[in-house]
Amino acid sequence: MDPVLVCLWIFLVVTAATWILSLITREYSWTDRIWSIVPVAYVWVFAAGSDMEPRLVLMAVLVTLWGARLTFNFARKGGYAPGGEDYRWAILRGRLRPWQFQLFNLGFISIYQNVIIWLITLPALTVFQNPGPLGAWDWALAALFVAALAGEATADQQQWSYQQLKKRAAGREAGQGFVQTGLFRYSRHPNFFFEQAQWWLFYGFAVTASGSWLHWTLAGPVLLTLLFAGSTVFTESISASRYPAYAEYQRRTSPIIPLPQRGSSRPLEAG
Repeated sequence: MDPVLVCLWIFLVVTAATWILSLITREYSWTDRIWSIVPVAYVWVFAAGSDMEPRLVLMAVLVTLWGARLTFNFARKGGYAPGGEDYRWAILRGRLRPWQFQLFNLGFISIYQNVIIWLITLPALTVFQNPGPLGAWDWALAALFVAALAGEATADQQQWSYQQLKKRAAGREAGQGFVQTGLFRYSRHPNFFFEQAQWWLFYGFAVTASGSWLHWTLAGPVLLTLLFAGSTVFTESISASRYPAYAEYQRRTSPIIPLPQRGSSRPLEAG
């Protein structure tokens, strides 16, 4: 069967399911719960449809590693447990009227985010349409992808360790209330940086397969970057309202791309 058609059916079923489940449960993180799972299915569909063409198999293995790591991190934070909704949706519900949030739920959370999940995997379609042997650039992209995967795992572990420290503080504030050491000394959101980097590198396989730097599957990483830009602004507005020291952290620390800090590099809780 045509892998595009199979993926289309997966997209339609998953999109409908995330929306219906949100209405039934009144929890709005169902798209988050399938975010690390459905891309793996999409890319393996293309690999299987190509009779396991080597470049597509390599891409599918890399996305499987990405999905396994992200699923583990989401699960240990309680994302799959009842009540494991993203805290930001509750805050947004408080800012919108019920009918406005339900339109947002359908249009953005369920439909638009699932469109992005599908689009970021569609460089696999370009590779499917342009089969060929693996080359040096493919292995370079794979090595960079794994490096970005390790970077995101490190950032998530540092954030997890800090959140556990806050829990052990039993109500007392740990530092200034937000992590700012390790990779977070150089970027306020290093996990966001490495997540986006992986999907830009994934697009690189389409470039090596087609020989063209620009084609329509670039829409996936572009829209993902725009999604993260909006998410970063929203997340930081919450952090700034909760933690007085966050404005100083914003002033001296790069928002996404890891860079040396401006001014003192000492954690704010030590100042």
